[in-house]
Formats: sequence, C-alpha cells, structure tokens
Amino acid sequence: MGAGGLHWESCFVTGTDTGVGKTLIASALVRALVQNGLRVAGMKPVAAGALWHDGAWRNEDVEQLAAEGNIDVARSALCPYLLPQSLAPHIAAELAGVRLELPVILGAYQALRAQADVVIVEGVGGFRVPLGPEFDTADLARELGLPVVLVVGLRLGCLNHAALTAEAIAARGLRILGWVANTIDPQMAQADRNFAALKQLVPAPCLGRVPWLASARSEHAAQRLDLSVISARGL
Repeated sequence: MGAGGLHWESCFVTGTDTGVGKTLIASALVRALVQNGLRVAGMKPVAAGALWHDGAWRNEDVEQLAAEGNIDVARSALCPYLLPQSLAPHIAAELAGVRLELPVILGAYQALRAQADVVIVEGVGGFRVPLGPEFDTADLARELGLPVVLVVGLRLGCLNHAALTAEAIAARGLRILGWVANTIDPQMAQADRNFAALKQLVPAPCLGRVPWLASARSEHAAQRLDLSVISARGL
C-alpha cells in the first residue's frame, strides 16, 4: 500500500491495436502510482524503433516510462530488447540479428520486481503480436502471470477490437484488471454511445476516459484515471 492508501499490483498494459496510446496510459499509471507513494518502474520489454542519441540508442516510449518511474535502474533493465528499426518486433529483431528470448524478459522483470512495489509492463502493438516463431505478446503476458490493463483506442471499430481482445485475454486465463478508453479520433461520431457500449462489452471496471490530447502528456492523462476503482474492489 502506498502512502496515499492505494492498493495496486503489477500489471501488463496491452491495447486493442498499435497506436492506441499504450505508452501514454502506461506512463500515466506509473505517474499516478508514484504520486500515491509507491516505488514504481515502467517496463517495455521489447521496443522497436530507436534513434542514436548521446552515445546510446534511445526509444521514445522507453524514455517516457523511465521519466515517470522512481526506481533508479539502467535503461537496459527497463527494456531488454531495444531494436533500431520501427517494424513488427520479430522482423526488427531478425534484421538486427537478435533472437527475442522469453527467459531474458522474465529475468529482467523479476529483477525490477525485487526493487519496486509495482512494475507496469507495457506490451508492443496489440495483444497477439509475434515476438518470434514460438511466442507472441499474449504468451509473454501469460508467462508473466500479470493481470491486464486494456487500452481501448476510441475510434470506429473499437467495439469489435475490444471484444476480441478481451476474449483473447480471458482465453489465456488472464484477468482484466481494468480498461481505459483513450480518444485517438477526436472526430469520432457517437463517441459517447460507443463508450457506453464498451462498458457493457469489457468485463472489467473502466479506469477512465482520456480525451483527445494533442500533446499526449502523461500528467494530463493521469488526471483522467481513477485508480481507486481497483483499490475499492480489492486485489
């Protein structure tokens, strides 16, 4: 329990698709939990797309997660696999001559978990993105054994995407801790009615609805989250 009395647990953040705001919401979760007095690390086990800066490869998502956390660890601990090209991760890994290995990721997670009260693990792309010939992000979530926070990108088609993703999560014996509606199409017609439908489709509490944010800043998104919903239900 944090100083603010909030109960929380480590979780795996996934999305209904790529580009729905997983990093924004994961970073907002890290920020909100830090503000509640917890020691928190934001982890992105696999990141595809990096720029060389100050003598090292940097990924924007990893940097954002690191900036919000309050555990002093190397970037390599937060992201064991940082791949230069912005491609599907298994393709980016192949082109980089790297084999993504599940034990490496699990070991990095356990090392972080030993130092933090909570580790927020952000996936890559949607819930079933291949990481190699033998496993995908769904397998990673299952092996980590973490409850899932689902980020739903509010745009046309989100109802189907959310329902299918929720089914895939349940099929692997995982629990949806909560979900967040993130507005990625500010012109979406009947957004309120779609949001209401999502509340019926996703079998978990809604942690918040984030409006369109042109700057996509985690401090603004964090203000839209209500983590007490989970704390009140018990973990």
